[in-house]
Amino acid sequence: MVHVNLTNLTVDVPVYNTKSRFLTAALMDVATGGRLNAAKDGHVQVRALDDISLEVSDGERVGILGHNGAGKSTLLRVLGQVYAPSAGKASIRGKVGSLIDISLGINPEATGLENIFIRGQLLGLSKATIKRKLDDIIAFSELGNFINLPVRTYSTGMHMRLAFAVATEIRPEILLMDEWLSVGDEEFKHKAEARLRGLVDGANIMFLASHSRDMIEKTCTRVIVLEHGRIVHDGLPSEILPIYFGS
Repeated sequence: MVHVNLTNLTVDVPVYNTKSRFLTAALMDVATGGRLNAAKDGHVQVRALDDISLEVSDGERVGILGHNGAGKSTLLRVLGQVYAPSAGKASIRGKVGSLIDISLGINPEATGLENIFIRGQLLGLSKATIKRKLDDIIAFSELGNFINLPVRTYSTGMHMRLAFAVATEIRPEILLMDEWLSVGDEEFKHKAEARLRGLVDGANIMFLASHSRDMIEKTCTRVIVLEHGRIVHDGLPSEILPIYFGS
């Protein structure tokens, strides 16, 4: 059974070389809501998540709201097992897939074809799986013969089409998203939207961090609101969205 259970979870991020940066950090503290603490070794720590307890079951689509620095990205990284808890426990059952940075690992000096294999393997796809999906990925990207040229020769739109085509080949049980992806021109956007919807519908659990009320309302079955690294609201979109955004 796909399941996520965070229990009294805390994440402290150490900040080094703080003597010259302490004033800047203090100002950032006011601006973003991160809490500064002193570690035993004298380094400054930012408490990005503070005593988070959250249980999410199969079938839920969880929207994550909060101002910049509230802890949304840190929470997604914990769920993606990029960050380990400083305290508490994270129990995550199910294959996790992330659409947080779809261009991560793409080498501008390599060809589009080579990057399909590079990026695909970073996403956890085997070479055999990539080979099987290769024609579909190239066709979806609409790059044609450009697939054999270095990515540095691509326009921004071509680069994003390639990245999107590879990233959406994953079929995770737990899907992590930082804002809804929108790539390409109008014609490609419609195709991309349909593909993304299929990916979301195929996931057992989804987490979507967003600033968009409309997107959360359309996509999510549950909403949590983070403030200073803590969950301050948790409930149905119809209950939480008017509180966060206003009536």
